Amino acid sequence: MNRFPATPSFRLDGRSALVAGGTSGIGLGAAAALAEAGADVTVAARSPDRLDETREAFAERGLAVRPLRMDVGDVDAMTDSVSRNGPFDILVNSAGLARHAPALDVTPRSFDTVMSVNLRGAFFLAQAVAQGLIAAGRPGSLITISSQMGHTGGVDRSVYCASKHAVEGFTKAMAIEWGSHGIRVNTVCPTFIRTPLTEGTFADPERVAWITEKIRLGRVGQVEDVMGAVLYLASDASALVTGSALRVDGGWTAG
Repeated sequence: MNRFPATPSFRLDGRSALVAGGTSGIGLGAAAALAEAGADVTVAARSPDRLDETREAFAERGLAVRPLRMDVGDVDAMTDSVSRNGPFDILVNSAGLARHAPALDVTPRSFDTVMSVNLRGAFFLAQAVAQGLIAAGRPGSLITISSQMGHTGGVDRSVYCASKHAVEGFTKAMAIEWGSHGIRVNTVCPTFIRTPLTEGTFADPERVAWITEKIRLGRVGQVEDVMGAVLYLASDASALVTGSALRVDGGWTAG
């Protein structure tokens, strides 16, 4: 009789995780999912006050996280911080921003602001974590929170789309280069998710109607919809998954 298969574990006990942009929204949800699965989680963000609030919120739920002040836009300082505090077995990079505007109105300054975090910062953060893993001879899972807009276009989102399409590109290349080290590199690509940063979008009834029409499941996303995807990619349940984009978009890009 053939060997009976065993379901891979979603547990992360004994593994260290770095969640960038982990004090709100999707990043906060990702940090919670990893901590609940047993990972030793470091939450990184720019604001010391938000970091303290996050640590306290986790403590109230019986979970511990390590706060780390870090700005992914400052590549030199960020790389040094990862080197000093790592190596990290898991990276979830949820740090990002948007400056939505018609393509004809985009300025070099707003273009550079978005790209410095969404592309440049994301690239070098993944590089820094991978360097630590390779030096330690350890495998790992690197996850970038991308977007459905990394696979399609959107009105007023030319720069944001460009940044996320680029993230999808370097993810595939890194997966090829680092596969021999046991390092997996993937993205999670959510649709519109209700977070404090998207309150303006959801305050516009016409925009909400457009969003719900495009999402085939007929509703907008919640942070909880993304947490399971992050946990899957971080765990052994996705041991043969690399260079992939996990779309949590309710069918938006299928259409």
